[in-house]
Amino acid sequence: MTVVGYILLVIGLLLALYGGISLLIIAFRKSILWGLGCLFVPFVSLVFAIMNWDEAGRPFLISVGGSILYGIGASLAGLTVASGVPAGMILFF
Repeated sequence: MTVVGYILLVIGLLLALYGGISLLIIAFRKSILWGLGCLFVPFVSLVFAIMNWDEAGRPFLISVGGSILYGIGASLAGLTVASGVPAGMILFF
C-alpha cells in the first residue's frame, strides 16, 4: 500500500501546485494587490476565488482536489511525525 500512497502523494502535490500557481497568476492579472494578498495573507486566495469564481474556480478546485489526494497519499504511505516527516509538511497542502 505504500507505493500507492506515494503515487497519490506525488500526483496530489503536483495538482495542488499547479492549481495554486494558476490561481496566483489569475490573481496577479486582476491586480498586483490581489496577487500579493494571495501570496502572503492567509485565506485571501479563498476570498479571491469566491469573488472571481468564473475565472478562479477551476484552479481553486484543482488545488483543493490535489490537497485531498496529497493527504490520502500521505495517510496511505504512513507518513506521520513518528516516521520523521514533520506534521506541518503533511498538512501543508
